[in-house]
Amino acid sequence: MDPSLLFPPNAIQTLVRQWLDEDIPSFDYGGAVVGNDIKTAHLLGKQRGIFSGAPFFNEIFTQLNCKITWFIKDGQEFNLDSNGKPFVLAHVTGPSRNILVGERLSLNILARASGIATRAKEMRDLVDQVQWKGKVAGTRKTTPGFRLVEKYSLLVGGLDTHRMDLSSMIMLKDNHIWSCGSITNAVHSARSLGGFSLKIEVECQNKQEAIEAIDAGANVVMLDNYTPDRLAQDSKELKQLYPHIIIEASGGITPSTIQQYALPTVDIISMGNLTQGVPHIDISLKIQKQ
Repeated sequence: MDPSLLFPPNAIQTLVRQWLDEDIPSFDYGGAVVGNDIKTAHLLGKQRGIFSGAPFFNEIFTQLNCKITWFIKDGQEFNLDSNGKPFVLAHVTGPSRNILVGERLSLNILARASGIATRAKEMRDLVDQVQWKGKVAGTRKTTPGFRLVEKYSLLVGGLDTHRMDLSSMIMLKDNHIWSCGSITNAVHSARSLGGFSLKIEVECQNKQEAIEAIDAGANVVMLDNYTPDRLAQDSKELKQLYPHIIIEASGGITPSTIQQYALPTVDIISMGNLTQGVPHIDISLKIQKQ
């Protein structure tokens, strides 16, 4: 299934207009230097990675009246060839000034999007190695204004987005619970407001809090900052008592430890470092000499 079909028609258009307005608020001095001669630029992947970001790249150069010819799709791997030469991801043809207007904006997006997709694929491969049947998910630790790109890239890399925003699921964390006085009060209030259609998830520090959350009507319990051994014990006991409940493990899970948390009694592993501190992939756009 193509995750780019999730975007409403105007969502990417609006984002790209905002990004272009931010990057060129007044005069385009460099564009005036190069003029409007028609040129072709090569989009080059200069290291191994999983490609992501084509819908945003397409919209940038559509708005700039350029034509794109693709040689890769989102989710596919690319690398240097046997001679160390970059992988040609796409050709972009159009007025020189327009190509350069979109160059840095598009590369910033592709570098980060592909970095996230690459990290996501690595995590998917790690849990597949231990034949885990659950889902690895991102978190809401995304860059303001860049959430669609980052969440989309998690999908491209084969992971789950988790909740998209505050409106898509009710997650009750420690501050919510302390403000309401108890887990039970917080869950009851959330259910009265969210109705039947929204899941309620509660962050829990121990098994007793998880049981209180489930008894109050939570659909998902997050066992937060657990060690793998403690997670194995508590998740097993909770699944025996409440086989219908969704159990999520979160907090401090890294690529080096994720396999230890991929337990048969854990349904979701969520990680903030899927979108925070992810290395970018080196991609460039080079106008070809005549």
